[in-house]
Amino acid sequence: MGNENLPLRFPHQPILETQEDDLPPEREQPPPAAADDQPPETARCDWDFSLSAVVSSAASTSSDAIGVVEFDQSNSFLATGGIARKIRIYTARKLLASSDQNGGRTAAFLDHAAACDYYMCTPAKLSSLKWKPGSGSRVIGSGDYDGAVMEYDLEKRVPVFERDEHGGRRVWSMDYSHSDPNLGASGSDDGTMQMWDTRSDAGNNIAASVRPNRLASSPVCCVEFNPFGGPLIAVGCADRNIYGYDVRRTADPVFVLDGHRKAVTYTRFLDLRTIVSSSVDGCLMMWAAEDRRVIRTYSGHVNGRRFVGLSVWRSGGLLSCGSENNRVFVYDKRWGDPIWVRGFEPPAEAAAAQPPRCEGGFVSSVCWRQSGDEERCTLVAGGSDGVLQVFNGEKRPCS
Repeated sequence: MGNENLPLRFPHQPILETQEDDLPPEREQPPPAAADDQPPETARCDWDFSLSAVVSSAASTSSDAIGVVEFDQSNSFLATGGIARKIRIYTARKLLASSDQNGGRTAAFLDHAAACDYYMCTPAKLSSLKWKPGSGSRVIGSGDYDGAVMEYDLEKRVPVFERDEHGGRRVWSMDYSHSDPNLGASGSDDGTMQMWDTRSDAGNNIAASVRPNRLASSPVCCVEFNPFGGPLIAVGCADRNIYGYDVRRTADPVFVLDGHRKAVTYTRFLDLRTIVSSSVDGCLMMWAAEDRRVIRTYSGHVNGRRFVGLSVWRSGGLLSCGSENNRVFVYDKRWGDPIWVRGFEPPAEAAAAQPPRCEGGFVSSVCWRQSGDEERCTLVAGGSDGVLQVFNGEKRPCS
């Protein structure tokens, strides 16, 4: 018990914010100190990105806002969820092949009804979706605005699991352990991170109930198990901190990462020991978790109020997030400035054929396809108007 406060030695192994809602309050802090004394390098883009496909509907509005986009573990299927109370399932091959039919020279424009394989209606607005590891892309979990965590059997297209351990307070995020897929976790406005066993009935055999901030009820905005395996889970809170817990012993965090000036909205593992976080202070941060050190801070996007998504492409070393100025941003992990920025408006030749866009729109979700190909990449982004955009990237040849 005497080594509980030591760093965990890792074994080798929207969410969506609607326009009328504000993020949970938090106290603003002074800017973090520089992570190192080295002069900043000039960011360069080694990639050629292009718009591959646009998926919209004839009546895209703020009520269709997409809060979460998730590829499954096989990269064969894409799921989206948000304000529309629907889980839409797409075949990735269909979206990626749409532009190949014309040689990839121009983007393909698709309707949700035609592009989507099927959808399931949900009882509440969705803030989080996660494919269950080991289920063969058959089971997907969700967290919703009514405080419930649910699982759906996609083959039968029915809910198979539901629990409400957060007293009806909004669930911002949920995830599954990759070491033990029956272990799940959820974070909520009630200030707790709950871990539970999907084989147990609601209210029974809660693995752990953790309140990261014991002095105040600070909403938990994001949870993520280490996808590389092992016992670590990262928890981001409105108190601006990131807490790391060993799931075998959650009495105290094994580390606390303190550097953001406002609420932490997302945490993502870039590798076994590196975490990337996002905050409504308008920055991304990359952390060396073992020694609690900020490696680099990324800025350029606009994020002061809403959940705008965060995704990391692990094999390619690229980060992406949305922005409240309706743009998609891509960062290379090596540099703090963006290497590519794209407005979320359709190309001029297609704008007239698209439905009217909502005023004050923003990019609300992003997801990289975790391809092992380090020369090609795919990024999918969702907007507050319910539009999906698919971008392909090719690495430029070395000069």
